Amino acid sequence: MDKFVIEGGRRLSGKLSVSGAKNGSLALMPASLLAPGFYHLYNTPNLNDIWTMSRLISSMGVNCDFEGSTLTIDSREITSFEAPYEHVKKMRASFYVLGPLVSRFGKARVSLPGGCAWGPRPVDLHLKGLEKLGAEINIEGGYVNAQAKKLIGANFHFDISSVGATGNVLMAATLAKGTTLLTNAAIEPEITALEEMLVKMGAKINGVGTTTLEIEGVDELFPVDETTIPDRIEAATYLIAAAMTKGEITLENIIPAHLPVVFSKLGETGCQLQVYKDSVYLKMDDLPKPVDLVTSVYPGIPTDIQAQWTAYMMLADGVSKVTDTIYHDRFMHIPELLRLGADINVIENAAIIQGGKKLTGAVVMSSDLRASASLILAALVAEGESEILRIYHIDRGYENIEDKLNAIGASVKRVKTDLI
Repeated sequence: MDKFVIEGGRRLSGKLSVSGAKNGSLALMPASLLAPGFYHLYNTPNLNDIWTMSRLISSMGVNCDFEGSTLTIDSREITSFEAPYEHVKKMRASFYVLGPLVSRFGKARVSLPGGCAWGPRPVDLHLKGLEKLGAEINIEGGYVNAQAKKLIGANFHFDISSVGATGNVLMAATLAKGTTLLTNAAIEPEITALEEMLVKMGAKINGVGTTTLEIEGVDELFPVDETTIPDRIEAATYLIAAAMTKGEITLENIIPAHLPVVFSKLGETGCQLQVYKDSVYLKMDDLPKPVDLVTSVYPGIPTDIQAQWTAYMMLADGVSKVTDTIYHDRFMHIPELLRLGADINVIENAAIIQGGKKLTGAVVMSSDLRASASLILAALVAEGESEILRIYHIDRGYENIEDKLNAIGASVKRVKTDLI
């Protein structure tokens, strides 16, 4: 097992290129199950979650070949319609295969998902949407069994805007007979990118990028090549890292339209930002002003930067409040930040941060992907040396994070450890 050893107190400065979006690629890959053939997915990040999805669909007979940032998928022969627990338990996005399998083949057996160690991740909206399209579903032994001779278009309203459920039901509807109307659909960039790929494959979708999707089912779809969008969460993380170290950074390969609320919040703290066509420049000279943050569905502040913002506000001169309206118990990073010297109280779904406390290096433990990022950011500004354990969490969603940080002035070493 690996850990990070981080020497704090170094200013970050330079240029970085943002990798492809983890959640973007994880939405595109299951779409290959809808039509047999070869797919080339460019700008695919080399991450543990991508390998997990690759192994999952490979267990169904799909061939995956990863070379550089290009993932080639051959889905000509599907030999299994089961997504086993050994793969799905590692990542909730594995549940995306349910819709494509039952829509194209009329049957699927998919393990209930696992993934992060915090928060309930119900799949009821996925199942209700598929049932509305005519799938017969039962849950037995920890598996969802779905079957349908032919899915039939229907109207379905998502009671809660759900990225995963939107993607799953949307993919299923593309091959259903008749017209499907989905309302209160998620509009996160990763879902819009999936919709655009499906249209390229021959799907008939009206309302791409909006909360109302009208899908006219087609008899067949066709394989395509697609490029994964840049990772907006990775971009936000590096911007916050630079701001925390009173640094100066240029991020390349971004889509600024995906990040306006993040830019706005950083500006409120005192950062100087210049936004260009596909890059952003940030400079921070002072300690941040305390700025409250409330997460919400896109286009609001993503829950996936809540932990990083909490770490940032530890430096502020004053009190700030970070509220997570998406996952009310996503605060497992707080006890570890306290070990570094933070003063944070969690009340229900909000963290109250008293900034300006001295941070010193310590041994801390990652609990999930974004918590890992917050601990790394905190260690970058803590006095002395910090050790971060269980960094396999960070490898799920940040490509070569230590190399990227070191390239702009950090001191982050990946070393072997016997500690769990």
